[in-house]
This record gives sequence, structure tokens and C-alpha cells, in this order.
Amino acid sequence: MKISLSDFLKKRVHFVGIGGTGMSGLARIMSTYSIEVSGSDMKESSVLAGLRIIGASVSSQHQAQNVDGADFLIYSSAISQTNPEMVRAKELGIPILSRAQALSALMSESISVAVAGTHGKTTTTSMLTVAVQSCGEDPSFAIGGTLSASGSNAHRGTGSFFIAEADESDGSFIEYHPFGAVITNIEHDHVDFFKTPESVMDAFESFVETIAKDGFLVYCADDAGSHALGISSKIARKISYGVSSSADLRIDAVELFPQSSRARALWNGKSIGTIELQVPGHHNLLNASAALAGGLALGLSGAELIAGLSTFRGTGRRFELKGQVQGIRVIDDYGHHPTEIEVTLKTAKRYATDGRVLVLFQPHRYSRTQAFVPEFAKALDIADHAWVLEVYGASEQPIAGVSAESITKLMTRGIFEPNFLTATDAVVADARPGDVILTLGAGDVSSLAPIIVEALAKKFQR
Repeated sequence: MKISLSDFLKKRVHFVGIGGTGMSGLARIMSTYSIEVSGSDMKESSVLAGLRIIGASVSSQHQAQNVDGADFLIYSSAISQTNPEMVRAKELGIPILSRAQALSALMSESISVAVAGTHGKTTTTSMLTVAVQSCGEDPSFAIGGTLSASGSNAHRGTGSFFIAEADESDGSFIEYHPFGAVITNIEHDHVDFFKTPESVMDAFESFVETIAKDGFLVYCADDAGSHALGISSKIARKISYGVSSSADLRIDAVELFPQSSRARALWNGKSIGTIELQVPGHHNLLNASAALAGGLALGLSGAELIAGLSTFRGTGRRFELKGQVQGIRVIDDYGHHPTEIEVTLKTAKRYATDGRVLVLFQPHRYSRTQAFVPEFAKALDIADHAWVLEVYGASEQPIAGVSAESITKLMTRGIFEPNFLTATDAVVADARPGDVILTLGAGDVSSLAPIIVEALAKKFQR
């Protein structure tokens, strides 16, 4: 079903799963138009409370009657087709749209840029947004994480640009039809949906085919998957980035520091300035390069884009400092794929300088755990010590014989500890000044970070 923004105007749009990061962002954007917003989620939260403040009618229960009177229903990928509100909408003949279809509608009247990739898309989308804002533009944006500077993950701008994170997890990003796209990397993940690496590549190829004929594709020259896609794509305007000598936007003179990073940017062989980031890691320099290339593709000033990147302070749950006690820093990070964990822990080791890196890791989904046990074990062994919690199933049912314990059996410095309280007590007891503690994973392990900060404060008060 192809829907445009004008179809929603003066209508009531109901969101099932409105408390999710992506869904709540779309609901907030819609509320700024002449659109009546309603929705539901499984439990009460600060997100629901915030939506009520801006005028949305929101329930903390999924009930069939919530849908009555709605003109459209939008659902998140976590919602089952047997959900009572989904069933009711079908009975009433209410048009049902996925989140991706709804986002596509919001983007339909803007110069849109969709940022995709297995890793780094949230940070890259955030960086591109901040960089474009520094050029005097007010872009609309929809991001899968919260910008630290603004405390928001979605915004209706007054300008002509719309920057959106494109989630490939269920293949629905083919709905976006953007003017331009950025692809950070392509790797096998979301194994519940993509059974083989080839199926992931097929999905990205389909996504690229939806880019506007007069649009552009930015891709990473250093990543085998996106490079192969970039050079084979039929899009007229293609821009590569990375440290590769063949990249159109190339970075060199790379310097990595415990809490920051820096590199020179060369555009078609000529220096256009130095990227100076307030976030650490080589991966973030690549993310910044992608954002810079995307901004250049939009015709914006390289100097102003680079200036904007220097103000970027991070995104929620992406190496986010949650607190510091007696020189012990507690970091929360969303990393849940072995490649992400490896990059995050190497960054954490540099960040810790002479201290140790202690990790509480929670695997996300049984299918991903089953597929990558050896890779998880190898990546987690970069830490000085890791406590591995039981798998967070998300919407998946347990798979017989699949447990996080299988990861620790292949580790030299890992302990399987399914009890949150015991694991938290253990890491707090072990921590000493100078250490870095990481709560790592895409599930509810993030809830432990503030508890650890509080427990450390009590430990050192004794």
C-alpha cells in the first residue's frame, strides 16, 4: 500500500507498540501535523507519559476497542498478527501499515536520505543530522537512538531534508524510496529473518534499487559487502568513503585517543579539513566520513559539515557514559553482534588506559546466539572479565539447547551468570578505581547501568 503524508492529514492514526523508540518518534512527528494520534503498548512508561503531554491518546494495554474510530493502524515489527488490535483493525477494514510504510509516507514530500547498514547506522544517522544542522538547515529526522545533544530521536524540521535510519532487520527498508542513501556495511545478522549471508545482500540490493533515479548512493569502500554493492549499483551518483586509497571521501592521518578521535578528510584527493570527534574509536571516524559524504552529496559545505561533526556528543546506548564513581566509569552500549562487540571492547580498552574492562553482556535473540557462539566468545574475551547473562529472547521463543552458557564454555575469561542481581554484585565487588564497566547488549541489560553506579557509590562510602 503506497501512502503519502497528505493521506494522514485530518485523520486519526493509531500506533500499536507506540512505546518503542522508532514508533514513538513517528507518533511525535505526526502529532505536529493536523493528525490525531492514538496508540497502545504493553506497559506504562515515561515514553507513553511524554506522548500524552503532547496530546496523544495512549493506552498501556493492547485492547481491541482501542482501535475503534481509527482511520489507519501502524504496527511495529515486534507486534504479532494475532494482537487483538491488529485483529480488530482487519475486522473493521482499517488500512494497516508497517512502521516502514508510515515513515516512507512522512518522507514522501522531502529530500530524503536513508542510512542503512548492519552496524553503525544509528550513529551515522545522528552524525549526519547534526552535521546538516550545522549548515543552517533544520532537517526532519527519525533515528533509532536518542541524540545526546537534543534528547530526541525524531523531529519535524522546517527545512527540505528528511534524514532517517533505515532498519534492514525485516527487509522493510525497501518501502522508503529515498532520494539518497548511505550504506555503512553489510554483514550477516538478524538470522531469524535472513537465513544466509546471500539473503542479506539480496535485501540491500533491493533497497538500493528503490533510490531515486536522480539521487545518490554513499557506500563504504573499506567494507567488502557495501563496496561490492556500490560498484555494481546502477545509481548514477555514487560516492565511496573510507581509508581506502580509492575512496572518493578518504580519511588519513588517523589519530585515536581514549575519549576522542581525529583524521584528515580528502575529497577527490584534496584536503577539506580535519574531522575532530568527541567520541572515540576508528569506527566512529568511518561513521563521520559517511555522514560527511552524505552531506556533500546534498550539496552542503564541507567546512560547515566538519564543524558540525566536531559538536557531536554521541547517541543514547552507543558507548554512553552513565556515571563515574571513584574513577570507575560505567558505560552502556547497544552492541549485540560479534563485530560490534569486538569494536566496542577495543574502544573500551583504549578508553580505560591503565584500567581493566569489565563486561556484563546479554545475548539478544536465541537465533543470533545459536548462529554466532564462537564469534561471541572470541569478541568477549577481549575484555579483562565478562559476566554473560542468559539470552534475551525479544519476540523469539527459546530454541532447544541454545543458552548463553555455550558462549562462556569457549571463553577464557567469561562466567555464565543468569541472575541479574548476582552478576551485578559480582562486577561491583570486583571493580576498582580506573576500571571501565560495560553493560552490553540490545535487551534489558541497560537497566543495570544505573544500579551499578548506585552500588559503586555505596561500596566506596563504607
